[in-house]
Amino acid sequence: MSFKVVIPARYASSRLPGKPLLEIVGRPMLEHVYRRACESGAGEVIVATDDDRIREAAEAFGAGVAMTAADHPSGTDRIAEVAETRDWPADAIIVNLQGDEPLMPPSLIRTVADDLEAHPDADIATLCAPIDCAEDFFDPHIVKVVRDHKGYALYFSRAPIPWDRDEFATGSKTLPKGVPHLRHIGMYAYRAGFLQHYRQLEPAPIENSEMLEQLRALWHGVRIHVAEAPETPGHGVDTQADLERVAGLLAAE
Repeated sequence: MSFKVVIPARYASSRLPGKPLLEIVGRPMLEHVYRRACESGAGEVIVATDDDRIREAAEAFGAGVAMTAADHPSGTDRIAEVAETRDWPADAIIVNLQGDEPLMPPSLIRTVADDLEAHPDADIATLCAPIDCAEDFFDPHIVKVVRDHKGYALYFSRAPIPWDRDEFATGSKTLPKGVPHLRHIGMYAYRAGFLQHYRQLEPAPIENSEMLEQLRALWHGVRIHVAEAPETPGHGVDTQADLERVAGLLAAE
């Protein structure tokens, strides 16, 4: 099955300015992400950016680059522009791999593409993994997802969901057994035709409140299939502490 990977990369970051170009084990973080994408078996891997510094760095390590508008509200909007300008066919499957995920296993990139192909009634596919640590469950930086019985997303939130009324009312921080607590893995697959529809959707109040772009899709009735990942990736890089932890893990490989 053929698919493409687009890596949206912005220079600006409130916590780590120039994040895609920060060095990890002698290479810019973006290069580690690009190499993971290439190892997934994707037919094409493109870095999408509006910044010449990122373009120059990506071209230096051999990546294809698509320059995009600077005012996109989300990575999905940026990828939609790439799909349109490159005139990709409506049924082309495109994986959105964030530029701050240098530990993303290549197998998961293919998994999310395969999952979208396996669910023709879904417009988006993404992944999740079990949460078995209460600290992660209550951490607003870790996005949680609740699915229906067929694996379709009901809601994504930074809040701890599903909320166990009786267990947590007592102040307990113990995760109750028998209830799925799932961490969202922020990687998506779409069809190129859907991306053009997505660009026409108005941003949603819940999207702006939680700062989660996938909520725009749910708000407008888009079906998102959420498969459980066969392996769990390391967390992405949002802070200096994340960067140092990732550097130690990559140095050990």
